[in-house]
Amino acid sequence: VQLQASGGGLVQAWGSLRLSCAASGSTLGMYTVAWFRQAPGKEREFVAAIFRSGGNTYYADSVKGRFTMSRDNAKSTVYLQMNSLKPEDTAVYYCAAARGIILSSIRGPSNYNYWGQGTQVTVSS
Repeated sequence: VQLQASGGGLVQAWGSLRLSCAASGSTLGMYTVAWFRQAPGKEREFVAAIFRSGGNTYYADSVKGRFTMSRDNAKSTVYLQMNSLKPEDTAVYYCAAARGIILSSIRGPSNYNYWGQGTQVTVSS
């Protein structure tokens, strides 16, 4: 599966953005999909994930209540709605996909086989 992330940009604090991750080459509904982010000089960190079965979502504590992840399997696309953005949310955001991943592994980047190219999100104060 090939992943294409889009929707990043420059936004003021407390603003909103919606990221998209579109899949090609395979049906995205077969995969658990996650968003990670990486700020300059920092490690890649887990943001959110949505399971292929049931569509349950999981979030990092830092974004819980502000970000919402959803999927449209018919369009092979997942979304990350980001509200109340803060300057510390500034990073390159990546979508990633995996099959057969278990709950205890969803936060580890090494557990995902497929990655999109990343989209820059910049939040100004």
